[in-house]
Amino acid sequence: MLLKAYSNLEIEVGTDEAGRGCLAGPVTAAAILINDKLENELINDSKKLSIGSRKNLRSFIEEHNSFFSIAHIYEDTIDEINILNASIQAMHNAISTLSFEPEFIIVDGNRFKPYKQIPHETIIKGDSMYLSIAAASILAKTYRDEYMLQLHEEFPMYGWDTNMGYPTKKHRAAILEYGPCKYHRKTFRLLPEQLVLDLNK
Repeated sequence: MLLKAYSNLEIEVGTDEAGRGCLAGPVTAAAILINDKLENELINDSKKLSIGSRKNLRSFIEEHNSFFSIAHIYEDTIDEINILNASIQAMHNAISTLSFEPEFIIVDGNRFKPYKQIPHETIIKGDSMYLSIAAASILAKTYRDEYMLQLHEEFPMYGWDTNMGYPTKKHRAAILEYGPCKYHRKTFRLLPEQLVLDLNK
């Protein structure tokens, strides 16, 4: 069982994002306040969980906790303000759409900008240490994957139903063949030079 709280404040919200390293689609963040019903020893960093486990845990979280919110920042904004700022903005947006204001915020990673005047703490690998951040990581990942599956229906050639927009060899080979689409992040290096050379041999 992960730790329930970092501070001694009652309204402590955990936040995390998913999709930062993708070539296409949004970066998605979740923010959540842990309640007493959200006790499940299987909740952990989403990257350590199978697809099926993430889906089951998302259902568990949604059934036992209504104190969370989700926010997407889309590729046009990512290109405009860069992925770090977009990731932080997604977390800010998720926090801002909660039905209450946190007293304290814990954030996965080591980069964040103050939200209003609310104190916060960044925690490296926080999603494998704190229940709220782990739950936020599961929500962010599953909501983003769900969105990418919708985009896959429009552009199936990129294989987003399996790579979710991450830079796999298949994804990059499709970009080389078909070019980027409107959901690709144009400021990202979509095709490393060496891959272009290798695929053209």
